[in-house]
Amino acid sequence: MSESRLEARPIAGQATVDLPPAAEPARWSLRRPLRERTWWIVAALLVVGCAGIVVWAKTRPSYDAYGWLVWGYQTLHGHLDLGGAPSWKPLPFLFTVPYALFGHYQMWLWMITAATVSFAGAIFAGRITFRLLDGEDPVRRGPALVAAVFAGLAVLGLEDYMHYILSAQSDPMLVTFVLAAIDMFLIGRYRWTLVLGVLAALGRPEVWPFLGLFGLWAWLKVPRMRWMLIAGAALIAFMWFGIPWITNGRPNISGQLAKLSPRALRSNRVFGTIGRFTELEYLPVWIAALCAVAVAAVRRQFAVLALAAGVVVWVIIEIAFAFHGWPALPRYMFEVAGVSAVLAGVAVGWALIELPRIRVGLPRWTGVPVVAILLLALVPGAVARLRNERKDLRHERGRTHEIALLQTTTDVLGGSRHIRNCGQPVTDVGYVSALAWLYHTNVGSVGGLQQAIEKIELRRPIPKVLFSPLVHGGWAVVPWHTRPSQVARCQALHAEYVLTPGHPGGVLIRH
Repeated sequence: MSESRLEARPIAGQATVDLPPAAEPARWSLRRPLRERTWWIVAALLVVGCAGIVVWAKTRPSYDAYGWLVWGYQTLHGHLDLGGAPSWKPLPFLFTVPYALFGHYQMWLWMITAATVSFAGAIFAGRITFRLLDGEDPVRRGPALVAAVFAGLAVLGLEDYMHYILSAQSDPMLVTFVLAAIDMFLIGRYRWTLVLGVLAALGRPEVWPFLGLFGLWAWLKVPRMRWMLIAGAALIAFMWFGIPWITNGRPNISGQLAKLSPRALRSNRVFGTIGRFTELEYLPVWIAALCAVAVAAVRRQFAVLALAAGVVVWVIIEIAFAFHGWPALPRYMFEVAGVSAVLAGVAVGWALIELPRIRVGLPRWTGVPVVAILLLALVPGAVARLRNERKDLRHERGRTHEIALLQTTTDVLGGSRHIRNCGQPVTDVGYVSALAWLYHTNVGSVGGLQQAIEKIELRRPIPKVLFSPLVHGGWAVVPWHTRPSQVARCQALHAEYVLTPGHPGGVLIRH
């Protein structure tokens, strides 16, 4: 019998039947697994690339992010205290607690996680844009890809966006969660929509109304998800209000601390909030987004109109928060600025796809000059923003160097325990949370320099150890109001750790 053809055999009482030749086994090809696991490969490359960016940037977490790292350490050791800054938000807590198991590497794990999730926002913006333009159609695929790239770059081009990514803030992460939830909803994966929406809701309360509307819709349309909806609502309530109540007896501690922000708008809250929102993107991007909304209204593209309505509602919620006394900072509107980038991308795609169809006989490249003009209009603003980001990167690298010297200064003076035994550590306000993380203590247990001096001068003496950054690098350490019984042991802390040309590692000078 041949391997490619079965031999026909007569059977009593039946006619002879020829069987078809057996199919040859398909040859293995790398193209198939790449196509089937494309997004897993993209995710792996994104993690590796973002790890490289974090190492290259040589930056460190922001004030708030160091505070989140402190929360993770405190939780692991059973003494979480949310009474000091930063204001409580549950999302980073989900990551910094398990990362605290890895000791000092907690910081690196959080920074890589924050960067990876944040950069993924550009990918989801492109996916949504591609899908809204029906990019699966071969005729539309090219323009849809161009529009998707434009939308992704517009997300990364938000004002101060790279600063918040490289300083391990959670706000760019929320952009990714919101855009990913929208993407999952558009493709009908409603469980993933809920999971991503809950993650976003653990970062910003502005998400709650939108997640509530989705929950009502899913309760009626997808009954099998009801247990997940109840679990999601319970998780949000417990994380936002239950943990603060258990640890500090103040369930609304985040709202109380937010009212103390010095950056809150004191007047003109409506137009002040709108102004902060519009500053996030370049003017040509806003014009393109408005054009997309106008065309969608004429053509009844309800998905695009729903996204635009969500942007408006979010800004209105932020205005209400401003009247409530909360700061309404620009980064609290990153999420809808990212949605606006998607709308602008849709406008670019429609310009490339639809303009040639307005009139018979127009060439297919009719929309190219329109998009080219839009891109040229973006060049001056993009160049200015790149210069600002470069200047900010130099500043942040200098801050990283000062934090490293702060650790070195602590080590050469006998360690954090010895310093804390001599008094409360106090430093410049910008380094308070970093010092708290280095010393494994609550942020509220480290004093801000100016506030500490006021307490020392105007109130009863309290033992403190002041850390002051030096102009040319290094730290000056001064013990204040040391107890008489500790003078002999703590007087040696009166010193400076400075950098000198002959000693790149630094020199300790005692006074």
